[in-house]
Amino acid sequence: MAVREFLASRRAKISPEMAGLTLFGGRRRVPGLRREEVAMLAGVSVDYYTKLERGNLSGTSESVLDAIARALKLDEAERDHLYNLARASSASSRTKQRPLQSGTVRPPLQFMLDAITAAPAFIGNQHMDIVAANQLGYALYSEMYRSPARPANHSRFIFLDPKARDFYPNWDLAANTNVALLRTYSGQNPFDKRLADLVGELSTRSEEFRTRWAAHNVRRHYAGTKMFHHPVVGELELTYEAMDLAEDPGFRLTVYPAVPGSPSDERLRLLASWAATEHIRELAVGPAQGQPGAPVRTASEPQPQSRDVQRS
Repeated sequence: MAVREFLASRRAKISPEMAGLTLFGGRRRVPGLRREEVAMLAGVSVDYYTKLERGNLSGTSESVLDAIARALKLDEAERDHLYNLARASSASSRTKQRPLQSGTVRPPLQFMLDAITAAPAFIGNQHMDIVAANQLGYALYSEMYRSPARPANHSRFIFLDPKARDFYPNWDLAANTNVALLRTYSGQNPFDKRLADLVGELSTRSEEFRTRWAAHNVRRHYAGTKMFHHPVVGELELTYEAMDLAEDPGFRLTVYPAVPGSPSDERLRLLASWAATEHIRELAVGPAQGQPGAPVRTASEPQPQSRDVQRS
């Protein structure tokens, strides 16, 4: 099913003109390329391509997959996704898959996060959970910790929490990116039940998610710039660098430095001061790592008598 929908969605994006084909009139009943046109461009028979699009990728050679990727003008992320779908179609793919990390991090990873003091940093998993962070990381995403539910989850926050539309100035971009990453991860790990359950939950509860999931878009997400609107310090324009942790498959480190001397750099300093004063880490993870903490509070919310607490 995933193979058929992915290849059909990519065919629909490529017009005959984009593929360099000459049209001779006549009404076309499908958007984009027809199966026979993809087969011709890839140098395979129509019957063989039809079999592939129906999901029978088992045993398909790399040269054929490359030819299909060229015919459909797949970008790097889409090409990787096609290869992942082909691997998943192998009967032995379930047994060959390396187990992924999803829970708490090794102590050295937390030491590394804590050594990063001038930029927000966090480690996430392929379920879009924040597994661990430094103090600025918890402060940046403090909006996600208003709920006592742990672990904090990017996808649930974006699609199920109205506060996300204020936190992300370009909410559509954040939503599109999140779903494309989930679709990418689902291709890499087709037997991940937790991931499938998350997708099912969001598809049931969010029309915005359901529409985007049906588009079958995928992407790579390792560097760029992001905009946030933090309720305490305001607008933040931060660069980001992300890297997969080879010794902890399934975990990815993301760091958000600001351009030195920029307004966002100054606001990160203010955020760090606020986080230290309000004990954000303790509120996010509780007295012991991985234990739910109290919901983080905003400056506008009533303060408890025993201790002043603000939330971002």
